[in-house]
Amino acid sequence: MLSGALAMAGAQARSDLSAEDAERVRKITAPTADFSSPEAFETMQAGAATVKKLINADIFSQPSANMSFEGRQQFLVGNGLFRKDWVSAPSSTQASDGLGPLFNARSCQACHVKDGRGTAPGFDPLEQSEAVALLMRLSVPPTTDEEKRALRAGELAALPEPVYGHQLQNFAVAGLPSEGRLVVDYAPLQVALAGGETATLMQPSYRIEDLNYGPMRADTQFSPRLAPPMIGLGLLEAIHEDDILANARQDKGDGVSGKPNWVTDLRSGKKVLGRFNWKAGQPSVEQQSAAAFSNDMGLSSPLFPSHYGDCTPAQKACFDMPHGAQPHLGEHEVPARLMDFVTVYSTNLAVPQRRDVDDARVLEGKKLFYQANCVACHVPKYVTRRDAKQPEHQFQLIWPYTDLLLHDMGEGLADGVGEGQANGREWRTPPLWGIGLTKVVNPNATYLHDGRARSLLEAVLWHGGEAQAARDRVVNMSPAERADLIRFLESL
Repeated sequence: MLSGALAMAGAQARSDLSAEDAERVRKITAPTADFSSPEAFETMQAGAATVKKLINADIFSQPSANMSFEGRQQFLVGNGLFRKDWVSAPSSTQASDGLGPLFNARSCQACHVKDGRGTAPGFDPLEQSEAVALLMRLSVPPTTDEEKRALRAGELAALPEPVYGHQLQNFAVAGLPSEGRLVVDYAPLQVALAGGETATLMQPSYRIEDLNYGPMRADTQFSPRLAPPMIGLGLLEAIHEDDILANARQDKGDGVSGKPNWVTDLRSGKKVLGRFNWKAGQPSVEQQSAAAFSNDMGLSSPLFPSHYGDCTPAQKACFDMPHGAQPHLGEHEVPARLMDFVTVYSTNLAVPQRRDVDDARVLEGKKLFYQANCVACHVPKYVTRRDAKQPEHQFQLIWPYTDLLLHDMGEGLADGVGEGQANGREWRTPPLWGIGLTKVVNPNATYLHDGRARSLLEAVLWHGGEAQAARDRVVNMSPAERADLIRFLESL
């Protein structure tokens, strides 16, 4: 449970609030102890930005409900850019060329299916589809004093593999070989549950075939990353840093100790709090989006100006390929104005309204969620900054169920790969809002950082490390209690 004194201290530290407002925020964001009925405003997960629409496959693609007319027009332009397929240069469609030379996808939407989770390959042995939404990050441990110093100083988040760079790219433009092909296999793993039930987890194993630029370094580290849902990102960016750091200072019980990841803001050059991607390695939606344009599609932008994405000096032919920057459009393939449209879109994909909040079984599941201490990491609610960048995000009571901090999740989920202050066992707590609609948006979607969990229960059972005690409480619940817990998660 939250310490009232610490929560109040965190609220009072906020530069955007008066003492009176800080006290109001403290009271409204305090954890509930009453599970007999829904909390006030609980249905509106994203405050006034919450979308109230008929639930269908497009529910994650709606704009914030409180956007102005002008904002909605910018959102629609950004939507077009997010969905459009980029092509290689030179092309007659000059505003859409510059893809690659090496890439993972032709569009943002190809990974974030309908703005939700991507599809992990390998579950259907009869259909070994290309890994598009599942990326394989590559890194190597430091071998020199200078490399160790640069990592310690935060000048580098990770060291790239010398030949293949930061990320395996399984596609290339015509005339250039791709880097290789990611293949995923799964082995069943049985878990006994109280009440005589059994769950089957799927243990993934990864291999890279058809390497076209020679062998990788023998000590290469691999980290699979599945494209996450896009909803509510602007509101997560609008949570005050002091509220996030207050969570890191609190005693949550069960050995839970959230840790911030401090990363470089490319606009200011300063170290700031990381909030986005699976290890909190990016500070803002804009920078995360620009990094994806660069690494996933090989497209330059003001924050990532290279026209050649993740090409390395060992891939000389990559740098000989033409790029798509046009003198009359600017020096980047994704100019600043287009980047602004994409950022408006990505920060205003709305969170859907909660469902069944007053259902007795959902309320019982919520109680069990608290009793299991899932809220130690999945912190239910915040009030966003009064001075948030966009008016849609200012001073909203939101319910994302995350602390945006790093946690040791145990050996079962470990990738062994560091990223900034995150070590090989640590992951950022993912938000849970909208998780109950995951398969409405993408019926083939799965859960966790690499998509290994086919159900919400499987995702819970993979938790270890700091979450081991909470996971074990779920294992020891009766079948009816576990079903109620899942009902609660499905209502988010």
